[in-house]
Amino acid sequence: MPEIANYVLHGAAKITPLTLKKLLHELPMLKLAFTQIHAPQFPHLVNQLTFLADVVEDFAEGEANELPYRVAAESVFALLYAHKRPDLIPDFIPNLGRADDSSVVRSVLITHERHFQAYAEKHRMDWRAITDKA
Repeated sequence: MPEIANYVLHGAAKITPLTLKKLLHELPMLKLAFTQIHAPQFPHLVNQLTFLADVVEDFAEGEANELPYRVAAESVFALLYAHKRPDLIPDFIPNLGRADDSSVVRSVLITHERHFQAYAEKHRMDWRAITDKA
């Protein structure tokens, strides 16, 4: 996973406040698109993407000021990556199409687990259900 973490870090370094602002306008559409993901091999992906979208939305609106900008930037990168066409593994490939999306999302969640767990607790979310540790 270190390669994925480095990929995320490199991609997140390109996220600017303007990128965040543009994504904020697209979040309702992205959240809806994420609910349409059918990836039985990655059963927590939809919940994880929705969680990251909520984090980004709260950060952009000043409701998650306790989060470092890096956490928000990597979350934005993960959301954009999951929606990106084409990506490293095309989403239409059976059984593998969402593996890269899941890897990017999981990398962000693992890297910033302490911050995300505190955010989830603050918002009365079940962190274990998001991370698949339930």
